[in-house]
Amino acid sequence: MKVDAFDFNLPEELIAQQASARGESRLLVLERASGALKHSRVRELPSILQPGDVLVANDTRVFPARLLGHRVPSGGAVECLLLAREDAVEDPPGSSAVAAPASPLAPRAVRLAPRASQTWSALMHPGQKLKPGAVVRFEHESGVLMAEVLEQQFFGRRRVRLWSEERRERAQEIDALVDAMGHVPLPPYIHRGDTPDDRERYQTVFASARGSIAAPTAGLHFDQPLLDAIDAAGVERITVTLHVGYGTFKPVRVEDVEAHIVDPEPYEISVSAATAINGALDAGRRVVAVGTTTTRALEDAARRGGGLSRASGRESRGRVRPGRAEAEVFIHPGFDFQVISGLMTNFHLPRSSLLMLVAAFAGRDRVLAAYEEAIAQRYRFYSYGDAMLVV
Repeated sequence: MKVDAFDFNLPEELIAQQASARGESRLLVLERASGALKHSRVRELPSILQPGDVLVANDTRVFPARLLGHRVPSGGAVECLLLAREDAVEDPPGSSAVAAPASPLAPRAVRLAPRASQTWSALMHPGQKLKPGAVVRFEHESGVLMAEVLEQQFFGRRRVRLWSEERRERAQEIDALVDAMGHVPLPPYIHRGDTPDDRERYQTVFASARGSIAAPTAGLHFDQPLLDAIDAAGVERITVTLHVGYGTFKPVRVEDVEAHIVDPEPYEISVSAATAINGALDAGRRVVAVGTTTTRALEDAARRGGGLSRASGRESRGRVRPGRAEAEVFIHPGFDFQVISGLMTNFHLPRSSLLMLVAAFAGRDRVLAAYEEAIAQRYRFYSYGDAMLVV
């Protein structure tokens, strides 16, 4: 299938630059079987979902991954977007201690070294001046972070070492400095700087596991009153964790959909979450994913799963395996969904892998027809935009 089959004319003014109040965004409901459309509001979800449905959301927490600093010694301005943590080291040589992981999905513990530091994959600007050996200084009232470029990588990426100018006792304190001085990594199609309000708004109310550089945006629509109303409607709520990486913005540079490769993203599904989801599948109840990231985690876990169905006692497809893994699956038309029977998601950009995922679930023609209606009705697109529910 050709990538241009997922192209459409999106007026730039429909890409949302500011978020609506939680729960107040518009909701376009698409009936998966018939293609019928209904205009609603996110606040009406409790009456749209059914008692017994299982609503699964992503509880990852976005950290302020965009650092602004200057080169040493020239003073030239530098922007650094931290993409993926590789390791952390700390404490004196010869210490028998090991570094604790910064999050449930952090790499394994490593032998500690003289100064607390972290190694990251990052995007840096201006790239042409930041070659291996270049040093950058990031200053804030809470402290100073230093970075050294270790390696040039593909598509402008760099491998960098990050450390505190002061001798910190723990690598986690570097995380605290990043949290204090970093900027919210708003997507590149939001054409403004981040504000203090974005620190709260570009985060779901159920975010708990630090590790994403982009929000699972379908989850941004929920506030606590809406969650309470969903509970009262008899819908079971579950969270899983998938840390969203830069791959969510990765352009599709090939002509054929099947030739595109998505970046792997780490996820974790607890035993209790897997048990509840598998129980719903056994009972024939709907599993509704909040967002494409949740969908990737669930469908990837099902492909790693298998096992005995409690209902039949036989080997069953679509068994969600608990534990940690990396979601490598690329979901595009022709994909065999084993877990979800509903999907809540924001509106995506033309030719994007996220649009391909939604089209795989609801059908390309029906999704593009729904998008045509959304554009005609002036729905707002992407991270801070309106939502769509396919059931």
